[in-house]
Amino acid sequence: MKIIGRIDKASFPELFIDQVDVKIDTGAFTSSIHSHEIKKVNGIIEFKILDPSHPEYNDQVFKASNFSEKKIKSSNGSSEVRYIIKTVIIFFGEDYPIELSLTNRGDMKFPVLLGRKFLNNRFVVDSSKEDLSVTTYTKLKKK
Repeated sequence: MKIIGRIDKASFPELFIDQVDVKIDTGAFTSSIHSHEIKKVNGIIEFKILDPSHPEYNDQVFKASNFSEKKIKSSNGSSEVRYIIKTVIIFFGEDYPIELSLTNRGDMKFPVLLGRKFLNNRFVVDSSKEDLSVTTYTKLKKK
């Protein structure tokens, strides 16, 4: 298993996001991404990701027909039903499948939170470390 820190960077090629800040949260089960304008239309969900002020924001409306709904309790104790999409994350230079809940994280410092479902049996978290994948990413880009 790879050692990761409490914050890092990851890419989501299907969402056209490269090296976005992520927070590692072993207290959260499900991973999430900041989304807005989320709506369900004729069995398809439509959404935008990140804030317009974010450097990776592209104003694209994403659509997903393969999604689920899940009741998720946030850290403040409130529950909400969220849409869950399946996509790919590039982390430490490797592709992994990931499920992301779509939620408004606009008030949060990190637009992406990586939870236990993604982390389990892949990574060990050292909370004293940060950005350990950046070195890996830099080496891969030079090849």
